[in-house]
Amino acid sequence: MNDSTTGAGHGPLRPGGAGDGTRVVRAGLPEPVKHEPTLPGPVFAAHFHLPGDPTGPYTYGRDENPTWTLLERAIVGLEAPGRDDAEALVFASGMAAISSVLFSQLRAGDAVVLPDDGYQALPLVRAQLETFGIEVRTAPTGGDAQLEILDGAKLLWIETPSNPGLDVCDVRRLAEAAHAQGTLVAVDNTLATPLGQRPLELGADFSVASGTKQLTGHGDVLLGYVTGRDADAMAAVRRWRKIAGAIPGPMEAWLAHRSIATLQLRVDRQNATALALARALRERPEVTGLRYPGLPDDPSYAMASQQMRRYGCVVSFTLPSRARADRFLDALRLVDDATSFGGVRSTAERRGRWGGDAVPEGFIRFSVGAEDPEDLVADVLRALTDSGT
Repeated sequence: MNDSTTGAGHGPLRPGGAGDGTRVVRAGLPEPVKHEPTLPGPVFAAHFHLPGDPTGPYTYGRDENPTWTLLERAIVGLEAPGRDDAEALVFASGMAAISSVLFSQLRAGDAVVLPDDGYQALPLVRAQLETFGIEVRTAPTGGDAQLEILDGAKLLWIETPSNPGLDVCDVRRLAEAAHAQGTLVAVDNTLATPLGQRPLELGADFSVASGTKQLTGHGDVLLGYVTGRDADAMAAVRRWRKIAGAIPGPMEAWLAHRSIATLQLRVDRQNATALALARALRERPEVTGLRYPGLPDDPSYAMASQQMRRYGCVVSFTLPSRARADRFLDALRLVDDATSFGGVRSTAERRGRWGGDAVPEGFIRFSVGAEDPEDLVADVLRALTDSGT
């Protein structure tokens, strides 16, 4: 897809393509039609008129939908601007998207490399892969440790920044090493968003994300997507989606597309506030293990500053105990105690309550929303003080 297809048919707005703000508000819009909306409403259809041979783009609602098409076009315009060889597929959830890549590319006897500090559902995925006779190897994200166990693997799965620890690895280095031995590379780009990082430009074969998080940003849509640049590999992902029926509803797809228009505004506000919050937390004696890739003294900063354009909305840190963390969360007034991240309303949780992450009992994953920075930082600092009494 070239830049002209991400707009309304008038071509690139300036040499080299439009900026992020322009790109997101025009992403995936169809050619303008007189008296028609700029973004058509959701198409609710299980089947389409299909006389004669089954040719044409829309045959059955499990395979294609015009609302998906526009959203997929928008996602390609963000994840792979200017690339004619990229395509996107949307799914019912982020886990559906993750599963589509892993289970469409791997067979019994293959080996896959996963991060051991990634999303908490990955251990469930590992167990399922192993029941299918697939060898699963794991290593931490930090320090490019996955390189040490890459030999002979069919697929390398990268999550950077990692969730919830916020470690960053060198995607380009890992991808080059993987491709030198014929290994496919997939990157979970959920936390970074396509405005923060473009894995396909860094050499990955797949960029995968949960659109539930910052892409849609309102905490009211479950969605996932896969963007890829290899036609055969993406055909296998499409086939898996058809077999599993892991498709989004048209209303969810339309809401996601509508939400993309404000992505740059939300991301920039949330990233700036996340940095302000991280700086404030750095001064608190009860806070340890503070992580935010945008802090110059963060262990991930050097690598993140090379491959990321924005550092994300998530800040993580540890309080002295489980009880202290729970008191802190209870004392917050502008922050919801919820498990997702990336929404316009700030959320935070004691991550250890789920039992799936190797984190201290007082570990907090904090997702910065779009509140006024001064108000949010003041609320957090007040809650820290009140929870210590």
